[in-house]
Amino acid sequence: MSVTKGSPNAASVRFILSASQPAQFPMLRQPEIAFLGRSNVGKSSLLNVLTGVPKLAKASSEPGRTQTINFFSIGGSLTFADLPGYGFAKVPQHVQQSWKDLIEAYLLHREQLALCILLLDARRGWMEKDLGLKDWLEHHQRPYVVVATKVDKLNQSEIHHGLAAIRREVPHVPTVPFSATTGQGAREIWQAIKNSNPR
Repeated sequence: MSVTKGSPNAASVRFILSASQPAQFPMLRQPEIAFLGRSNVGKSSLLNVLTGVPKLAKASSEPGRTQTINFFSIGGSLTFADLPGYGFAKVPQHVQQSWKDLIEAYLLHREQLALCILLLDARRGWMEKDLGLKDWLEHHQRPYVVVATKVDKLNQSEIHHGLAAIRREVPHVPTVPFSATTGQGAREIWQAIKNSNPR
């Protein structure tokens, strides 16, 4: 089954379900694209831009609020999986652990997972938990690309130096600068999805 080649018709995009435990994951055959990143890194904004549906994924003003994996059907031939944000210190430890268990269960066993999109805040670059996730993905041979979000909040010099620092850590992985405000990077992200060669 081929991956969607570009931004879908908004009418063909729909929410499937939210899963708080692996038993609730939908039984789907189409390839899935997982979106991962720290709390408030801009996952919801990225999903909304990629799908062309402004309120598909609801961005919360409270970091750490999302505690489920949200699944979305994209054109009937692709699924987006929005994973809980990590790294928010005010979330209780037992909640953080339950998220970790949920995310690992998904990433380890989801056979239809074709590509992971790892989001970083371009203003902050790699942080400890980001590096831990990167190492985990590489150890388990899960393909991924890096998206540096919120580049519109930086000047050109800051973007250049910030992206250079991010790319030094993953010279073998595509890194895409993205702005939800301008849409910069959306086309390149869709190209990475197209090239993900799903099983």
